Amino acid sequence: MANVRVFKSYLKTPFLILLTIEVCVVFFAVYSAAYLRFINTPIEFLLLVDDLWQLAAMLAITTPVAMLATGLYQGNIREGMSGILLRLFISLLASWGIVTIFFYLLPHVDFGRGVMAIAQLQSFFVIGTLRAIFLELVDTETFKKRVLVYGAGKSASIIDSKLRRKSDRRTFNIVGYVLLEKQELAVDEKKLLTVTGSLFEYAKLNDIDEIIVAKSDMKSNLPVDELVECKFRGVAVLDIMSFFEREVGQIRIDIIDPKWLVFSEGYYQSEIKDAIKRIFDLLASFTILAVASPFMILTIIAIWIEEGFKAPIFYNQIRVGKNAAEYPVYKFRSMSTDAEKKGEAVWATKGDARVTRVGAFIRKTRIDELPQIYNVLNGTMSFVGPRPERPEFVKELAKEIPYYHERHLVKPGVTGWAQLLYPYGASAKDSYQKQLFDMYYVKNKSLFLDLLILLQTVEVVLFGKGAR
Repeated sequence: MANVRVFKSYLKTPFLILLTIEVCVVFFAVYSAAYLRFINTPIEFLLLVDDLWQLAAMLAITTPVAMLATGLYQGNIREGMSGILLRLFISLLASWGIVTIFFYLLPHVDFGRGVMAIAQLQSFFVIGTLRAIFLELVDTETFKKRVLVYGAGKSASIIDSKLRRKSDRRTFNIVGYVLLEKQELAVDEKKLLTVTGSLFEYAKLNDIDEIIVAKSDMKSNLPVDELVECKFRGVAVLDIMSFFEREVGQIRIDIIDPKWLVFSEGYYQSEIKDAIKRIFDLLASFTILAVASPFMILTIIAIWIEEGFKAPIFYNQIRVGKNAAEYPVYKFRSMSTDAEKKGEAVWATKGDARVTRVGAFIRKTRIDELPQIYNVLNGTMSFVGPRPERPEFVKELAKEIPYYHERHLVKPGVTGWAQLLYPYGASAKDSYQKQLFDMYYVKNKSLFLDLLILLQTVEVVLFGKGAR
């Protein structure tokens, strides 16, 4: 099994196995470190050993969380070893800081700074070695499903066009494509397979683990009985929409069948879920506000130094929120005061001349977004959700993008699934691509997914992903 579904979110099995191993490494590194620390005084080691589990447990929890926040458990991670080691170092440093603060708040607990330092050093080398081995193994056939694509038309061709990189195919290997009757060929002819006899027998002989039904031409007929036999006898059968949802975290609105939306799980709304999300938003807002307050004060001072004390610190724009209601969104001003002097809404572009020097930095680090915490507190936004757009853009985008208004079923967010997985959107084309991810979030939203997104947003801030 290459994927596991947890609280409606798909997690890649190889990375879950790696997570489990790394948690154990960090936990037992504490005991190993204590043994090395007191190797010449075994009595001190025996006196300490009963309390080591506290430090071990804290590090085993905080280190993987920090690694998740720096992107080390992303299924499509493409970093080389140097990048991975840098992220690992940052994660261990963050974990060390969190645990140190925690134990200093409990002065009666002696956590052993020397032991923790040795444990972190050991963890760095052991996990670094494990990661090097993992990178070699994860792209082999060991963890991959062998997939037969039943169809070779337009929808099937999207697999090759959108999932080209090795990192995109870490959980599956496409064995080939089967062209259906009356279907126009849209994939490389060299990748076509000819199935003779029973579909199940063919799958069994060729070690097929899963069949992806990619039927883009409604005139073509499917061998339903044969597909049912495959499913009942252990060969997984999945439609291509569910395949993209699982592997990429997208809802492919370009090939969507409305009936799939009707009968697939998700899009469930309830007052209880909304109340839980509201509590999560408030807790996250107050926590981040407490941590970010010094940076917000420094930003205000920096704007005044660059543009004078009379320069406005904040700006607000009208955005479209839940149920298409309009509201003002608040940000630190990152552009010159005459950025839209003609009164027309303009997309931000790379190297935009309207951005000030301070503005370029706070955009890169996402500090300009922090005043939106006020929007979260007053209930017009959530911490996690689709990026809110201006009414002028919404009118244009709704004409070009199918199901665009479905993103307004939930509150817009300061961060979101699309912001993690797609660069900054600065055109209708970008908005189309981000809509694929936003539809996934609206369909599968949960507190667990919100936590994952919020944690991984740390990577976006640290490494300046997608900012303009």
